[in-house]
Amino acid sequence: MAEIINLKNLSKNEVPERLKVEFYFDFNKYPFRHQDLFNGPEINSVVAVLDAIHPYACQWIEKAISQKATSGNVKVLDPQDFRGKCIGDFTVYVEEQAVFEPAFIKGSIKEKRSLFVGKGTILIGSSIFLDEGDIYIGENNSVEPGVGIKGPTIIGNKNEIRQGTYLRGDVIIGDGGTFRGEIKNGVMMDKANFPHPSYVGDSICGYATHFGNQATTANLGIYAGIFGKKNVVIELGDKKYDIGRPKIGIILGDWSQVGCNSVSDPGVFVGPNTIFYSLCRISKGFYGPNEVLKNKPLEHGIIERAPLKT
Repeated sequence: MAEIINLKNLSKNEVPERLKVEFYFDFNKYPFRHQDLFNGPEINSVVAVLDAIHPYACQWIEKAISQKATSGNVKVLDPQDFRGKCIGDFTVYVEEQAVFEPAFIKGSIKEKRSLFVGKGTILIGSSIFLDEGDIYIGENNSVEPGVGIKGPTIIGNKNEIRQGTYLRGDVIIGDGGTFRGEIKNGVMMDKANFPHPSYVGDSICGYATHFGNQATTANLGIYAGIFGKKNVVIELGDKKYDIGRPKIGIILGDWSQVGCNSVSDPGVFVGPNTIFYSLCRISKGFYGPNEVLKNKPLEHGIIERAPLKT
């Protein structure tokens, strides 16, 4: 049996190329405001970024809001300004030329939380949850009624956040994207296009990536409810790597796309410029770059039946 290597214990130089950040994302060609997240001393692989999202988002939001709060074109609001539509303690900073009319705000009973809304952003009828972290919403975003946003979350500029979107916290969104599904502990870079119902958890999606309608990620093994959560182990070449976490969705390289009604297993790594046709079941492993993958049910079948071995 092949030795299982602990990915977290490897130095950056020891990590195979297919598990490095730069294999999937070209920040020279497509600069990203939050690319420092990928360059920290603790980041030895693209998987390590998933554990860094929460602390990075918390620190970045705190610094960004503190800078914005001192400018002269910010209106400061508190729970008294949202009577009947809020609980808990919080502060909201709204730049001039922004419209902020939420349906509900949940603050914190332990500590004061903060929300910033940038100029040109229109947020009407959305639910805001600050009890677990602060929220930063940049400029010229459209946030439609029925959206739910939990902190810590960062939303960049010029995004269309459609009705039904649920940002569950530890979410970083770049600029110029479109969203409607559920995102949790994930990074969506500039021009990311996830405009239909979908789930993206514990995932990193690069520049101009796309999910078709009802495409989704599985971020936890289906047997975890019976046998307990275990770290995902991936095979690369003749070696096996324990990634150090039981939850991982998809790593989707720049310009890659997942077709309608496709689903990815936990631990799918997709290189740039890779396309999955509709109705693909994407097994754990490595795909791309520059590849097209098609489901062929008539030739190969899509379901195998086997007994459950306890």
